[in-house]
Amino acid sequence: MFVNGKDMLYKAKQEGKAIFQFNINNLEWTKAILEECDRLKAPVILGASCSAVSYMGGYNVVVSLVRSLILDLNIQIDVCLHLDHAKSFESCKKAIDAGFSSVMIDLSTKSFEENIKVTKEVLEYAKSRDVLVEAELGVMGSFSSQVITSSSKTNVIDCIKFIEETNVDTLAASVGSIHGPYKGDLNIDYKLIENIALNTSIPLVLHGGSGLSNEVLKKCVKAGITKININSDLQEVWSKSVRDFIRENKEMIDPRKIIESGIDSLKQEINYKMNINK
Repeated sequence: MFVNGKDMLYKAKQEGKAIFQFNINNLEWTKAILEECDRLKAPVILGASCSAVSYMGGYNVVVSLVRSLILDLNIQIDVCLHLDHAKSFESCKKAIDAGFSSVMIDLSTKSFEENIKVTKEVLEYAKSRDVLVEAELGVMGSFSSQVITSSSKTNVIDCIKFIEETNVDTLAASVGSIHGPYKGDLNIDYKLIENIALNTSIPLVLHGGSGLSNEVLKKCVKAGITKININSDLQEVWSKSVRDFIRENKEMIDPRKIIESGIDSLKQEINYKMNINK
C-alpha cells in the first residue's frame, strides 16, 4: 500500500524498532528494494533525492514508477515515497503535487529562524494533502567534509523549540553521523540521541546510516532513532558486483544483464540491514 509513512514510523517507535529508508536510483533498484522488503514483510521508505528525481525523468515519473511497481509486483507491505533533502519550498511543492507521500525540507545550513519559517510553509501545504514532512537541524558531514565537531551537532533545546514551533512530523538531527562512506573515526553521540528522544515525542531520523555496523545501528535505535537512511552501502555493494561482472564478461553489451548483475548483492545488503530489528 502507498502510504505517507507516519503510521509505520510511530508503530516502530513504540516497538523500539527501525524503519529503513533505502534511496532509489533507477528502475532496477526500486524493483529490487520493493521485492526484498516485501519478501521480508518489512514496510519501507523509498528515498529519492532531487538529483535522483532529475536523473530518472522528473517527479511524475518517479511517482508513476513506484505506484506501478507496487501494483504489478503485487507488493503487500506499506511503501512510502519520500523526497530526500529538498532545499526549497518549491521542490517540496512539486513533489507533493506529483504524488510523493513524504518530503524532507533541509534548511539546516540556513539560520534557525529561516529553517522554521520555510518548514512551516511546507507543513501548511503538505498537511491538507496527507503528506508527511521531515526537517533537519545541525550540520552533518559529507564526502568532502567528514569532520563533525561539537558545534556542528544539534542542540537539544533547539530541537524542542523547533518541534514546538513547526509541529513537524519527523526530525533529522546531527548526532555525529556522516553522509557517504566513513573514512575517519566513528563519532556517534548516543547520549545526544537519547536526550533528544527523551525531550521530544516525534520519530527521530538518522542520516548517514551507511558505513555503520549493525551493532552501532542497534545502539542508535535503542537510544531513540526510529528511521535509518541508507544509500552509499547499497551503491558500494552494487557497483562492486557490476565491476566484477564486467571484468569477467568483457563482451557483454546487454545493459539489462550488466545492471542486473548487482541486484543480488543489493538485496543481500538490505536483508543484512533488516536484521537489526530481529
